[in-house]
Amino acid sequence: MGVLRVLSVAMGRISTFRSYQIMLLLAAALAVVAFYYFGSEKQNFSSTTKRIKETQASHNTNRDDADLSIDIRSGRPESRTGTGDDLEGKLSRFHALMMFTKVDKSLNLQQKFQVVMRSMAKHGRFLEDEMLVLHYVSDAGSQELGEKMLPELLLDATFRYEVVFHNVEALTEKLFPIVEAMQKHFSAGSGAYYSDAIFFLSVAMHRIMPAELKRIVQLDLDLKFRSNVRDLFQEFNHFPSKAVIGIAREMQPVYRHTFWQYRKENPKSHVGDPPPDGLPGFNSGVMLLNLEAMRRSTLYNQLLEPGRIAQLAEKYHFRGHLGDQDFFTMIGMEHRELFYPLSCGWNRQLCTWWREHGYGDVFQLYYHCDGPVHIYHGNCNSPIPDD
Repeated sequence: MGVLRVLSVAMGRISTFRSYQIMLLLAAALAVVAFYYFGSEKQNFSSTTKRIKETQASHNTNRDDADLSIDIRSGRPESRTGTGDDLEGKLSRFHALMMFTKVDKSLNLQQKFQVVMRSMAKHGRFLEDEMLVLHYVSDAGSQELGEKMLPELLLDATFRYEVVFHNVEALTEKLFPIVEAMQKHFSAGSGAYYSDAIFFLSVAMHRIMPAELKRIVQLDLDLKFRSNVRDLFQEFNHFPSKAVIGIAREMQPVYRHTFWQYRKENPKSHVGDPPPDGLPGFNSGVMLLNLEAMRRSTLYNQLLEPGRIAQLAEKYHFRGHLGDQDFFTMIGMEHRELFYPLSCGWNRQLCTWWREHGYGDVFQLYYHCDGPVHIYHGNCNSPIPDD
């Protein structure tokens, strides 16, 4: 109403002013309108919500890419709202992905989610022209819960961020034909179950995500950050030329046990031995996936073929139940050049189950970790130390 009164008074007195006074008054009126229109607009997690229109899917009908976004929400700290959206097209984006299924039905998972997101927000620091894009693979119920929880969990974030939810059923439909053959080797139970395919997302993400997505960090939900997540992305810069994945070693004698028959037949092998000279296998709680390198690597894509998987599984007498982690461990025994070893501090696993189940005498050889801890991993529901 204030704007309308200003315009009414101005128009009523136009005839009494000379031309230059008319111009001054109109300019003042326009300034008032601009103040009310632009000054009242604020950007936050809710007001900048974007929905990708279904019509975009028509542009990808001839591509094997999954629909990247079910729902995208953007946020930035209120202190930065004045930077303007003109930066959006110039931002450097850092992509991180988490599995976020059945969270709405599990208080335990909700508590883990609070810990990882609060710690990420607390320690995260990015430059002004950078944005962290948080991807969540989710079912409908968990997505609804995540949308309610995230604004509060990211309230103290000092960096720009976006949130992207991926429909788990849509991704599973894309994944299953690619990973079906390997599931019988690396899944609990027998056979290839359709619902288990999502646990192999990291293995074939390079085939179902858009080509524009070149690098992504995949994180478990049971983590706690003690360092800046941006520093984790800097590890990509240390990849050797043939490496496609960055991953930390397994910190229990899991694969000493899994490879028992191969070790018995090959007593001089280092397969399953502890560091520094052994091959203890990998833990997939924190992974750096160079999707661009994965797409280019002839060797890596050959290893996804059912025949190659069966050949290696037979050679190593391998039968696992940990999904992608088992696959990476098995091919890592043959092709270490595909992997960049993350330091144990970027995935400081806390589970000690195998210490009490037959491997107490060698447990510490695997569990020991020198150097600073950047991320705690509370695997097998292990308690995570307080700050």
